[in-house]
Amino acid sequence: MATLLKAPVSRAPGGPPPPRRLPLPPLLGGLGAALLVSLVCAVGLGSAGVTWGETLRFLRAGLTGGTIAPDEVSAYAIVWELRFPRALLAAVVGAGLSAIGVAVQAMVRNALADPFVLGISSGAAVGANAVLLFGALGSLGVWALSGAAFASALAAMLLVYLAARTPQGLTPLRLVLTGSAMYYGFSAVTTLMVFSADRGEAARSAMMWLLGSLGGATWASVPIAAAAVLAGLGYLLWSARGLNALAMGDETAAALGVDPDRLRRRLFVVAAAVTGAVVAVSGAIGFVGLMVPHITRMLVGADHRRVLAVAPLLGAVLLVWVDIVSRLLLAPVELPVGVITAIIGVPCFVLLMRRRGYSFGGS
Repeated sequence: MATLLKAPVSRAPGGPPPPRRLPLPPLLGGLGAALLVSLVCAVGLGSAGVTWGETLRFLRAGLTGGTIAPDEVSAYAIVWELRFPRALLAAVVGAGLSAIGVAVQAMVRNALADPFVLGISSGAAVGANAVLLFGALGSLGVWALSGAAFASALAAMLLVYLAARTPQGLTPLRLVLTGSAMYYGFSAVTTLMVFSADRGEAARSAMMWLLGSLGGATWASVPIAAAAVLAGLGYLLWSARGLNALAMGDETAAALGVDPDRLRRRLFVVAAAVTGAVVAVSGAIGFVGLMVPHITRMLVGADHRRVLAVAPLLGAVLLVWVDIVSRLLLAPVELPVGVITAIIGVPCFVLLMRRRGYSFGGS
């Protein structure tokens, strides 16, 4: 049974051979090392004049409980309170979006699917904008934005589920169509809220959030997002064989002993919860969940056990560097992270699409 659940390798007669799969252990080791280097670079690079020596010393002091001189408090705060949690959150968000992108593409059997195709991100935007534009849930203090975004994401999930559900269960086509329709509906509500707000700076903050931003990262936001991503990734890794079967079609999955409807319901809940938690702290960052799964399949094949091991690390490294570019490109002005991911993602996606030997959604 285990061999039957491996993802298929498609090769057209007379066509190019399938792409070579890279060995998994050295690839994981290289990506892990690249992530550590990326985090250090994200902490050390910035418009404030903090040297690399000071950056490493402040990181060591923060991690080990060391002491710093009184005249270094402001520089230490920049490194430990601003840059480091932001870098960690970028890695967590990138890993979460990439892993959920893999799951959603298998769940709806659509190579163009990403975590936002379910309408969850646009639903979260409604709650976030209610806080940014109208001061809703002000009693929650610093938790108002993330709490409202997560709550409205879960409400959007419930609405999409109820609208897409049929007596036969959740079908991929109905899920994609319902999620897309809800996305446009929630986006219209968000746009109306922005135009009806009478505070220009609040509207700018709302638009920044809609395009994705890690500027509000704090130590309080990192553990919650990390816990949601780790829990979701753990479930997806445990369900990797089922994802392989689901990607082959419902009839094939049922023949292999996998209940496609029950698995799809569980994946929908996991994808919605992780997407809601990530969007609540970072805004709507596009292209990561769409592009990274395809790049990963090109490197390691279509087996979800391999894809889910590599994609989160690759997405984490990517988003850390995207955030660095967003901070430095027009410093001291900060660009929305989603703008950079789109600038990078569009040409990469076109190159992937034209690459010989790679078929979207396949090996």
